[in-house]
Amino acid sequence: MAELVYRPVVGAALTLFKALDLKIDVQGAENIPRRGGAVLVSHHISYLDFIFTGLAALPQKRLVRFMAKDSVFRHRISGPLMRGMKHIPVDRAQGEAAYRHALESLRSGEIVGVFPEATISPSFTLKSFKSGAARLAQEAGVPLVPMALWGTQRLWTKGRPRNFKRQHIPVTLRVGEPVEAPADQYAGAITRKLRERVQELLEAAQRAYPGRPRDADDTWWMPAHLGGTAPTAAEVREAT
Repeated sequence: MAELVYRPVVGAALTLFKALDLKIDVQGAENIPRRGGAVLVSHHISYLDFIFTGLAALPQKRLVRFMAKDSVFRHRISGPLMRGMKHIPVDRAQGEAAYRHALESLRSGEIVGVFPEATISPSFTLKSFKSGAARLAQEAGVPLVPMALWGTQRLWTKGRPRNFKRQHIPVTLRVGEPVEAPADQYAGAITRKLRERVQELLEAAQRAYPGRPRDADDTWWMPAHLGGTAPTAAEVREAT
């Protein structure tokens, strides 16, 4: 079936990133299967993560169907685009419909993108992972593909204004080897292993990242354990 919306949106995003002269570094894209279903799993630090996560699949000529909260589909601008790109709306009060939709997509050979933290992490460290991605992979008989990104929070994240004026911001993407999800294994154990892989990839992305804070006012996007001024995970929990 022709992708009348997805491919033009990808083209527009690439044009914007070129205009911003973003320094995008992708490694491990070959770990995304060229054919067949897979669950692409990433942590979540920015409103733009789904775009960059999707870009990591382009070298393999794959398009990713992301699971996203249903309010995005009700927006007058983003809604038609999300539906046109065949992404999957998630009503958190009634998640079974989204689960069945994602399962059908996987069984038909699609790649489904999942952010198992469910929301952006203001500390820019990993939150706990929900087990839905592992359960989907188990039931569909497909692998989980872990990935991590770094730098996207500098463009647009929770509690900060969009920053599409500053150019040359680096964005680092790391895709790991697939994690198998045997049907006879406990989903919680698979989820823990998956989170460990994402953590390893995140640390690799941070080590490779060429950008550094420009001054004392530009440390907000660095987690506290790396010397930045982002709130710690404990501080985030206390504030909610």
